[in-house]
Amino acid sequence: MKILIIEDDLETAAYLSKAFREAGITVDQASDGDSGFFLASENMYDALVVDRMLPKRDGLSIISELRARGDDTPVLILSALGQVDDRVTGLRAGGDDYLTKPYAFSELLARIEILGRRKGSRAEQETTYRVGDLELDRLSHEVRRAGQQIPLQPREYRLLEYLMKNAGQVVTRTMLLEHVWDYHFDPQTNVIDVHISRLRSKIEKDFGEPLLRTVRGAGYMMKAGG
Repeated sequence: MKILIIEDDLETAAYLSKAFREAGITVDQASDGDSGFFLASENMYDALVVDRMLPKRDGLSIISELRARGDDTPVLILSALGQVDDRVTGLRAGGDDYLTKPYAFSELLARIEILGRRKGSRAEQETTYRVGDLELDRLSHEVRRAGQQIPLQPREYRLLEYLMKNAGQVVTRTMLLEHVWDYHFDPQTNVIDVHISRLRSKIEKDFGEPLLRTVRGAGYMMKAGG
């Protein structure tokens, strides 16, 4: 499990990161709203822990913008504001859970584990992935763009399925090797580049908007618009 903590109190962030890592969870940290939003936008996480009051960009605006972009990563809001109206505002902004300070780490950990499981089960239950006008039906294995069926080879289908499952988030070459090719090492070949090129030609040629993007130095992302 991998999470992002957006917390401006460095002592608190360090404590939480250490405790989560001891629980076997991979942690990234951000100390202000702008850097937190950037990390949340550019990486794939199982859950976000977001302090409500942050410098540069507040926690609720981070969540609202992520939701507007179609990012449904589970978010737990941490806040000293604990009135009913405060909690309702946080949940309506797109938060999945709300924990008031002070709190016990054991409760925070339990809530994050629940949110992580919820994301995993939700992704597995989806039978159709959509990015813009591109659709992938996991039951029939049919791929259509703008209503036009696109024939894919099995490996191309697997590649597209994984990219669309993680739409809006950067997918690294290592992730593709592990989840699409079942390699747990880098074979030092151009197999990914070849398949990405073939896939692009099929899902983007003769269509308007490019959907499969190369994120320089990081990997690939399926995203519509912007």
